[in-house]
Amino acid sequence: MNSKEKFARYAELLRDWSTKMNLVAPSTLSDIENRHFADSAQLADVLPKDAEILDFGSGAGFPGVVLAILGWRVTCIESIGKKVSFLNAVRDELKLDNLTIYHGRLENFLPAFLNKNAKKAGKFVITARAFAPLVKILDYVRGINCRLFLLKGREIENEIAVAKVKYDFDYELVPSKTGDGFIIIVNFGR
Repeated sequence: MNSKEKFARYAELLRDWSTKMNLVAPSTLSDIENRHFADSAQLADVLPKDAEILDFGSGAGFPGVVLAILGWRVTCIESIGKKVSFLNAVRDELKLDNLTIYHGRLENFLPAFLNKNAKKAGKFVITARAFAPLVKILDYVRGINCRLFLLKGREIENEIAVAKVKYDFDYELVPSKTGDGFIIIVNFGR
């Protein structure tokens, strides 16, 4: 299965599973390719090619599964069991050997992951889409040298202002190609 076929099958699975559970807003199911796939795929333009990705709060797999289809090694971290079931089904159906699914809370995952992967610390990056405000994401990664590539809405300037009160970080804003939001690239803890 090539990547075009994988995206087509992923869309079918998303539509099918969405009849049983709330994976994405129902109004977006008619435009999965733009609203979810293209939005997530725009990260490919800014991510390091050799990065290993930790995708926080993966939900229905955005951006994690999309980036795995595009070739990155991705670990999707999701705490809701039914969403984990969906992610596992997608991984198995699309034969994504480069995709790992972690069922649990982020605060339980990170310490064990960092301990086990200390030598790879500079190789992994963090992605998220519709997960949490910027300050909350920085709370999770406090004390870790990392780069974050986050898909955010038009209110990102407010999120930056709130986060800057608590944390010192460098960032770059890249306008979204698919809407009125942004990709924020954050260098944190360096």
